[in-house]
Amino acid sequence: MEKSQTLYKRILVKLSGEALMGNLEYGIEPSVIKRIADELIQVKNLGIEVAVVIGGGNIFRGAGLAGAGMDRVTGDYMGMLATVMNALAIQDALESMNAEARVMSAIKIHEVCEDYIRRRAVRHLEKGRIIILAAGTGNPFFTTDSAASLRAIEIGAEVLLKATMVDGIYDSDPKSNNEANLFKEISFDRVLTDKLKVMDATAIVMCRDNNLPLRVFNLLKSNTLVNAMTDKSVGTSVK
Repeated sequence: MEKSQTLYKRILVKLSGEALMGNLEYGIEPSVIKRIADELIQVKNLGIEVAVVIGGGNIFRGAGLAGAGMDRVTGDYMGMLATVMNALAIQDALESMNAEARVMSAIKIHEVCEDYIRRRAVRHLEKGRIIILAAGTGNPFFTTDSAASLRAIEIGAEVLLKATMVDGIYDSDPKSNNEANLFKEISFDRVLTDKLKVMDATAIVMCRDNNLPLRVFNLLKSNTLVNAMTDKSVGTSVK
């Protein structure tokens, strides 16, 4: 595959924490994180600059903790720390495959990672390093989906790639409805109007208002991310 064939020069990939669990009930499945790291490296080797935003739902989810009675702000900060743990795991997997990677956190944890500074993040990308952006936006009440939209816009990514466990966006839940229809292309307004559960509304509106294309693809299928770099038909495109 030639670099000139790729659709993008700079991307941001949004990974859910749950994607790292594999068949486990919680935590990180080493084989899954190695496969994800391998695909990220393959994308980088195509000459594409790669940023990643990771969730923390495999360890803690702030909204879930709040639902169980914990203070929402406290729960959200615990969720942010969980994303840092996941980001460090991804960095370790990448570095074990001889790829340069940097974790950048929206909250200050100097002993384990860098602060997120936009100009520094862009510089890492220009030097061919994969950056993993952790701790969401650094603020409670904002999801990692919103953080992914914000960071993608800040660093000038050409597309936001949302990794899911289904092939794209459907008109209903494909896990409960065998006749659910898969959209190959859909508008941001349609996603909002039909309340399709792709990302939270704040993230969708940010993408729409800043003309940031969104693609939703299946992370569970091997090489789907790599294939999406050259094949427009992979997943669902939101424009």
